Amino acid sequence: MSLGGDLASSDSQAKLSQERDRLGAIAKRPPIATAFDPGKLHVVKRNDAVVPYDKEKIVIAISKAYLAVEGGQASASSRVHEHAETLADQITQSLMRRHVGRAIHIETIQDQVELALMRTGEHKVARSYVLYREQQTRKREAQVRREARRQSPKREEDPFTITYPDGKVLTLAREALRKNIEEACSGLNDVDAKELYDEAVRGLYKEMSLDDMEETLIITARTFIEFEPNYTYVTARLLLNKIASRSLPFLGLETEARPNLKKIYPEALRETIRLGIEKGLLDEELKQFDLAALGKAIAPQRDQIFTYLGLQTLYDRYFLHVNDVRFELPQVFFMRVAMGLALREQEREKWTIAFYNILSQFDYMSSTPTLFNAGTNHSQLSSCYLTTIEDSLTGIYKGISDNAMLSKWAGGLGNDWTSVRALGSHIKGTNGKSQGSVPFLKVANATAVAVNQGGKRKGALCAYLETWHLDIEEFLELRKNTGDERRRTPDMHTANWIPDLFMKRLHADADWTLFSPYDTADLHECYGRQFEEKYLAYERQAENGHLTNFKKIKARDLWRKMLSMLYETGHPWLTFKDACNIRSPQQHCGLVHSSNLCTEITLNTSRREIAVCNLGSINLPRHYDEKGQLNVDKLRTTIRVAVRMLDNIIDINYYPVAEARYSNMKHRPIGLGIMGFQDVLHLLRLPYASAEAAELADRSMEQISYFALEASSDLAGERGAYGSYAGSLWSRGILPIDSLQLLKRERGEDYLTIDESTTLDWDALRAKIQRQKMRNSNVLAIAPTATIANITGVSQSIEPTFQNLYVKSNLSGEFTWVNKYLVQDLKKLGMWDKVMVNDLKYYDGSVQRINRIPDDIKQLYLTAFEMDFTWLVRAAARRQKWIDQAQSLNFYIDQPSGNKLDELYQTAWTLGLKTTYYLRARGASRIEKATLDQANMNRVALDEQGESKQPNSVQEEQRTTDKTFCDPDDPDCESCQ
Repeated sequence: MSLGGDLASSDSQAKLSQERDRLGAIAKRPPIATAFDPGKLHVVKRNDAVVPYDKEKIVIAISKAYLAVEGGQASASSRVHEHAETLADQITQSLMRRHVGRAIHIETIQDQVELALMRTGEHKVARSYVLYREQQTRKREAQVRREARRQSPKREEDPFTITYPDGKVLTLAREALRKNIEEACSGLNDVDAKELYDEAVRGLYKEMSLDDMEETLIITARTFIEFEPNYTYVTARLLLNKIASRSLPFLGLETEARPNLKKIYPEALRETIRLGIEKGLLDEELKQFDLAALGKAIAPQRDQIFTYLGLQTLYDRYFLHVNDVRFELPQVFFMRVAMGLALREQEREKWTIAFYNILSQFDYMSSTPTLFNAGTNHSQLSSCYLTTIEDSLTGIYKGISDNAMLSKWAGGLGNDWTSVRALGSHIKGTNGKSQGSVPFLKVANATAVAVNQGGKRKGALCAYLETWHLDIEEFLELRKNTGDERRRTPDMHTANWIPDLFMKRLHADADWTLFSPYDTADLHECYGRQFEEKYLAYERQAENGHLTNFKKIKARDLWRKMLSMLYETGHPWLTFKDACNIRSPQQHCGLVHSSNLCTEITLNTSRREIAVCNLGSINLPRHYDEKGQLNVDKLRTTIRVAVRMLDNIIDINYYPVAEARYSNMKHRPIGLGIMGFQDVLHLLRLPYASAEAAELADRSMEQISYFALEASSDLAGERGAYGSYAGSLWSRGILPIDSLQLLKRERGEDYLTIDESTTLDWDALRAKIQRQKMRNSNVLAIAPTATIANITGVSQSIEPTFQNLYVKSNLSGEFTWVNKYLVQDLKKLGMWDKVMVNDLKYYDGSVQRINRIPDDIKQLYLTAFEMDFTWLVRAAARRQKWIDQAQSLNFYIDQPSGNKLDELYQTAWTLGLKTTYYLRARGASRIEKATLDQANMNRVALDEQGESKQPNSVQEEQRTTDKTFCDPDDPDCESCQ
């Protein structure tokens, strides 16, 4: 709020002068000399002195800023001081939450004052404060230069004293610190080691701990990232030094400040495997590997390709640890994962090195459960499990029990609840009436919360229900924030499993009938034309009075409710039953009754079979050269190794329930996907919102599909086909591209618009598969890749750019992300400077309203909410024709309306998509409009609890972020990645 309009205008300059004098006198009072209290806040001054935190100093600073802007008007009112007190209290509370027991640099506190002023809308006051800080900085720098000329050169080289974790106090010469920073900056363009050194030294003080010293270097470096993306690599290298300084002593290896990693890595591998086995963390079989040969294959230089976010994420959540001491180095981690995936190989070392190479070079990345558990004593490597819940009390609670066991070991869950009888259905055993599926869904929701994924991530579950189920209207409301809490599931995802007949009725503006599966159980076990025939027969029975538990409504009314719940709650997601089943290679073995947690897996489930899928993703931009040409040979090699790794998981995997093992060993499905699609568009200078981008989605996925199917077939030639191959679409010579004809025939050409173009020799591949068969029932699925994309430093999955400058929040903290491709383009135009950074913040990462940026650049860097949503659907449709499973496909809409949503989802169905994922509307969060010249990275808006908010699904502003576990409604959701 602005105070100026409320203040009296009759105050004299004398009163203004008196007020300034009063504030000046308070500001000059000496600091309190007290001992360092770990329960309180302390401030590091610019002369390295540590003094107690004094809130009054902030009140004075804010009041002075108002005085500078409001002049005589401001000094007349006590409201200025009251407002300053309120802001100072808020800042103090924020600092207490984050820094209690630590010494905070004065610049960090001043950054918080800037942020507080900007959040209240006091832009003029904040600008005055910023200008004053800059003026004072120039004065201090001038004073430093004068002092430097008077001082002996040796004074600059005075060492710092550092207290190590074991209590030893050692010296760190400034020259050693400078060399450390120079090495971190080596080989990177547009980074300044001297500037970073000068800034870092300002945050250091004598007799600080090793941890504080290393953290100061890291925090200082990361504040530069928003101005120059290459500082993310500098920060990562400084973090690597910190990791080495902790892990090497724990392993009993040399502890010099900058160890020779080429020399130390082989020893670190040997000691890590030894200690991991000794502590019960790793499989004893790992010591049977030739560790000397594997140690020689480690490439330490690959540590240099980490971004800060990627390395921090690995360090915090993936590295082996004992008593919170993480003792794995990055390349040892990748080698350990590779060893865990090669346990059943005849030529272990050969394939371990091959697996290590594509992981450590970021050509491919396994999903999070695989990275968590490969080589450990509980090698639960699979990403997701799909189950069907039976219509009996025993079956329902067996399903919920299975959920608990699967969730314990980091599995994301998809439950098919369509078999469970609806509200009002007859219960034969008690001669009563059923309460329907909703009360049991409430129990499933509570189980997902209670049994988190091994204490590492929040339990993650999605419940599916078919659109003809009599409980569907209540199911649509499960995620509402109002109503009877006993009939709400706030922590669980929901998805609508829609048959084609419903969409046809919608097009015809016809009626739709809801049934209980107690009366119409076979509707759950059929699809396509067979479903239509049975459904029509049941409608006739209802009209003739032979069925009483049913409800007839207008299809359009139910559709409106679906879309309105999507708008209000983000759920249920819309997924299409017939497209999933008609194009399924395994239709001879039963039905696909649901998808998984993230809607990309489409596998058969039944009472005997819990479907399992093992995921990993190709890093697409790593397969393009500097000229923007796809390296086809490299892509083929990466895919062949990746498919082998995924197939190995099936035999190595720990299965929490018997039905999962039975299904996975019988069908051997895998899900190879991609990430970094947006990066490739930037490399090729193609806007996402273009026909060229849709063509790229088509052609790149055709290459990946061809090589992946070829790899699975070649693996079948080596190891044998999967058990249920006979009768599959593969065995009939029908590949994913061919199954489009099946969908066209079943649905009808009037309801399908698809591109069927091809460029490769698919006849040759069909012939090979007929000879060699297939090793895997399913091969391709595009998952969200939230975490593994962070690790590899590329855009998620097939997602468009969310913002060109924003803060990513995850379990490892908050990380500034700036679009490096945009920065490169603006540098070429001479436009990249701090003013541009501040403009990007002001416009929430958008370039569209920055007039000086050319239109062609604006088109290239449209963000997700700025592009026409139909381009996402078109690209996905061109990609879907090559995929035997599905895609995690988010939709982004600015200012959604009923008409827009209707057009979006009907287009998705008409273009042959199998599933959709989140509907995201433009969120309430924003980038703070504050300069960050000193020591604080930009932050997203805070909620009432002071937690960071991320743009979310449309209900986001009503929710708070769970910082203990990943939030399943977060755009960077990591529940199954």
